Amino acid sequence: MKSIFKTICISSDHAGFKTKELIKNFLIENYLSIIDLGPQEDKSVDYPDFAKKIAKRIRSKRSEIGILVCGSGTGMAMSANKFKGVRAAVGYNLKSTYLSRLHNNANILCLGARLTRKNDLKKIVKCFLVTKFEGGRHLRRIKKI
Repeated sequence: MKSIFKTICISSDHAGFKTKELIKNFLIENYLSIIDLGPQEDKSVDYPDFAKKIAKRIRSKRSEIGILVCGSGTGMAMSANKFKGVRAAVGYNLKSTYLSRLHNNANILCLGARLTRKNDLKKIVKCFLVTKFEGGRHLRRIKKI
């Protein structure tokens, strides 16, 4: 896989921990550079704390792209989108993920560990990391966010 991004930061809550580890291993197997911002075990944590870690890296431009995993993906997206410059999208499937990059220039992919089939995870992550923003009319709209 040839990502258009150099370094990917990743985080989860306890519900998404095992899925985060699966994605992390997939990225490492594909020789991609990752920054794991935790947690390091599946003990109960609060998802907004981990969404904040990724969102701050994106906002400060220390990372170009991030992946967040919780039970549904929604809580992470809601939390991350509170930060200026963050465009977190829940990747429900390949098409929603593709369009989130192509039209919305999403910079954080949020995944639901309890809702996303394991067979689809790698495809969704790959789609997110290889899809380029189309720009054009979409840039005008993004500037309004």
